[in-house]
Amino acid sequence: MQSIGGWELVVVVVLVFLLFGARKIPDMMRSLGSGIKEFKKAVNPEDEKKESVIKKD
Repeated sequence: MQSIGGWELVVVVVLVFLLFGARKIPDMMRSLGSGIKEFKKAVNPEDEKKESVIKKD
């Protein structure tokens, strides 16, 4: 099985910049991060309860 090499990664990054532009990428990453955070909260709801108890102390 082949892995992605350095040049392939550079080509993918350049294509992403050309398709979406440099201004749009941080917004997309922020949205992705918040989506992952919400998914983790949905999978482990007891972790949210622990965080709320820690914040109250």
